[in-house]
Amino acid sequence: MNAHPAFATCDLCDAHKTDTTGAFRVLPPVFKSFGALPRFCGPVVTVKCFEDNTPVKKAVESEGNNRVLVVDGGGSLRRALLGGNLGAAAARNGWAGVVVDGCVRDVLELASAQVGIRALAAMPLPTERRTDGQMNLPVHIQGVWVRPGDWLYADEDGMVVADRNLLT
Repeated sequence: MNAHPAFATCDLCDAHKTDTTGAFRVLPPVFKSFGALPRFCGPVVTVKCFEDNTPVKKAVESEGNNRVLVVDGGGSLRRALLGGNLGAAAARNGWAGVVVDGCVRDVLELASAQVGIRALAAMPLPTERRTDGQMNLPVHIQGVWVRPGDWLYADEDGMVVADRNLLT
């Protein structure tokens, strides 16, 4: 299990609500929690793919080092980009969380994975693996820019992104 200092996204928002620089951003409340850990945070790694989870598989099978994988799936509701096997791999390899701008599947398996998982919805249809997608580039998630190296904080109230670790 990933251990992080205590934080609350509400407190982070209170502290940074006057930020006009774009260094602090709030993701819209459209994501549902699917993993066993409702609260997670860490530095961001990004992948961009559309209805093909090849880069997601590659990422979660690598060392997570308590990072958060942010997947720009284009908001597609037609294919699941993360399922039970990849959720288990993310937990096993030390990822703090996975945020999917798209769908997941194997909801019962994901619920027991010791990792934070957020996505738009569940969809039983898997992807076809055709391409490597893109990794480590700025992505636009539900109208919010998320960049590699940003920090993402997720709890029961929502998700926020900052250009640095806000807990140090």
